[in-house]
Amino acid sequence: MRRLAVAGVALLALTPAAACAEPPIWTVRDHDSEMVLFGSLHVLKPGARWMTPQLTRALERADDIWFELPVDPGTELEAARLAAQRGTLPPGQTLTTLLKPDTQARLLRVAESYGVALPLIDRLEPWLAEVVLGSAIFRKAGASVDSGVEKSLNQAAPPVTQRHAFETPAEQIGVFADTSRAEQIASLEETLRSMEERPEEYESLVDAWMDGDVRRLDHEALDPLREATPGVYRSLVVQRNTRWLARLRVRMAGSGRTVVVVGVGHLVGPDGLPTRLRALGYSVEGP
Repeated sequence: MRRLAVAGVALLALTPAAACAEPPIWTVRDHDSEMVLFGSLHVLKPGARWMTPQLTRALERADDIWFELPVDPGTELEAARLAAQRGTLPPGQTLTTLLKPDTQARLLRVAESYGVALPLIDRLEPWLAEVVLGSAIFRKAGASVDSGVEKSLNQAAPPVTQRHAFETPAEQIGVFADTSRAEQIASLEETLRSMEERPEEYESLVDAWMDGDVRRLDHEALDPLREATPGVYRSLVVQRNTRWLARLRVRMAGSGRTVVVVGVGHLVGPDGLPTRLRALGYSVEGP
């Protein structure tokens, strides 16, 4: 699940602090460029109120907006096709036979609890099984990609605003599929443990996001990923951030106004894009 959170809505308590809280946002500047970085959750409940005046103004003024992937039906279809192609086990193999007995038992319990048909995921590579289980978490919470940040902002951005993407579906699927089998299984085991022992984790992450609590987001979403599957953390977060950073530097070398929308896990912590941009000497305002 953490991979998807990085990847990626509970009601806030009615306190003065929560009333002022909003999702995290950063502004990067040089002498002739302004870039607004917004940390996204890809899947949300309908009606979640996360749009801020600062983000609205940035979107209205932006020359271009950048997403992880193009936001369109063609991209979704291509990603689904590639996931099925690269995420299905070879004939004669099953997911359960790849797992230790205690993990097999936990998979059975979690699949039943979340309404996931075991025959469906038993034919999948561990990484895709984890994606399917993550979708079950969101479905149970009443959340969907259609209510997520990317689709909402793509619709809200003026038609004249140029749309760009950091990755293609093949590149993003490759990040998951090219991970070693051992790391895939370790990540799946962590997700199964979380689903069974901390079923409230999704709501907790959304609360932290709505509060703009970047330390809590880093601690809850990324610390376990760093500890349980450091290889996944490197490929999913660090290496992608490095590639994206090169694109952002090219954009900042030009002029104008840009909005960047990527999973919030790419913006928090010591490897996050704001920290790395500050280290390069850019002016970065934000949490």
